[in-house]
Order: sequence, then structure tokens, then C-alpha cells
Amino acid sequence: MLSDNWITDELEDLCQALLGLETVEEMALFLRDLCTRTEIEGLSSRWSAAVLLESGLSYREISEQTGTSITTVGRVNEWRRYGAGGYRIALDRLKKAGADNG
Repeated sequence: MLSDNWITDELEDLCQALLGLETVEEMALFLRDLCTRTEIEGLSSRWSAAVLLESGLSYREISEQTGTSITTVGRVNEWRRYGAGGYRIALDRLKKAGADNG
């Protein structure tokens, strides 16, 4: 059990469900059933912003490429740099997966 007060039993259940999915297709199908298209687009564009921030693009370039507001890009960058560490874990694993496949 995680200790932060924002982590509820329901969130832990959702995390377990996500961890049980095995493929990108399964995850996409689950997210489509769970979220609205707008929510999926928002999550996807935030993730794209995080990846592009890692590559060194400016907020403006990222905003133009993703359609995400510069304010949102800034928020993503703050959480990427100073948040709970979730972005860092995912970005590092993405980088490692790319190195392993390259």
C-alpha cells in the first residue's frame, strides 16, 4: 500500500488493473472504455509534451506540435522535473527500451 493521502483504494485498484494489461492494444482498449476521447487526447498530449521536453524542444515548439497550450507544457515540465517521479520513471524506461531496441 502506498502512503500518500491522495492514493485511495480505488486508485490502487485502477493501478492493479493497468498493470494487468499486457499489450499496447489491451491498454488502448481499456483506456477507451475508461476515458472519454477528450480525456484520452489530454493524457496523450501531456505524455507527448513530456517526451518532447526530454528532447530539448521549446515550449512553443511543443505546443505547436502537440496542440497543447504553452501553459500545459509548462505544467508538464514542472511535474516532470519536480513531481512525484512518475514521469521520470516512464521516460527513463522509454529511453532504455529505445536503447535496447536500437
